[in-house]
Amino acid sequence: MEMEMAVPYEPKKNSEIRIFESSDDIATDLAEYISQVSEISVKERGYFAIALSGGYLVNLMRKLCEAPYSKTLDWSKWYVFWADERAVAKNHVESNYKLTKEGFLSKVPILNGHVYSINDNATVEDAASDYEFVIRQLVKIRTIGVSESNDCPKFDLILLGIGSDGHVASLFPKHPALELKDDWVTYITDSPEPPPERITFTLPVINSASNIAIVASGEEKAKALHFAISDSCEGLDALSIPARMVQPTDGKLVWFLDEAAASSLMAKSNDFDHQGF
Repeated sequence: MEMEMAVPYEPKKNSEIRIFESSDDIATDLAEYISQVSEISVKERGYFAIALSGGYLVNLMRKLCEAPYSKTLDWSKWYVFWADERAVAKNHVESNYKLTKEGFLSKVPILNGHVYSINDNATVEDAASDYEFVIRQLVKIRTIGVSESNDCPKFDLILLGIGSDGHVASLFPKHPALELKDDWVTYITDSPEPPPERITFTLPVINSASNIAIVASGEEKAKALHFAISDSCEGLDALSIPARMVQPTDGKLVWFLDEAAASSLMAKSNDFDHQGF
């Protein structure tokens, strides 16, 4: 069940915060949200280009594999990408592709040719370059849209989680990758979380999407979410909280949070110690 905020809070322009009693309630609403974005995109463009992250997000997409969505969505128009991936083999336990394949893709009739995984046979640098090349080709033929504000791809939906440190995709606090302006896809070799080598969308690509959803569950995310969202944190070094830098250029951002993750937002901002961020 979706809840109202316990205290007055004004989300930023083009953003919305949805708070739920449980992760199961998140999954229910997230399925409906993704379904609606898919239907609108297919109606307007003839395609639905979605970029996913890993972790618990895949589990929260599980209700799309059930009725009514499994029967009503036009899966033939779905094109699936990854906003970030670990530089490991596709059958590796830490592969976002493997997680998505087992938890979602194997349960819905998305065409294999519409699933664009990252090359696991290349170096991390070459894999990032290859992935950007593939996306550029698909932008040329408008399978992926193009931003009206810049030349970036305009994904119909980018679905992200947030780390307890405030990272999104594989963009970590104070990492140089946060400041890239021209690259669409980049790589890192020094992730603070294993494995160290990763491929990730850059912020300009994330912020150019038509729709961005950030999903968070659990009390361990509460402090990062407070710093990412709260107006009381204006002036904070944005590079220290990458999720705060997710600000759609022309699209809309929706936060899907359970009560535990949103607990700091529903408390008075001056109850929080900003130290460490």
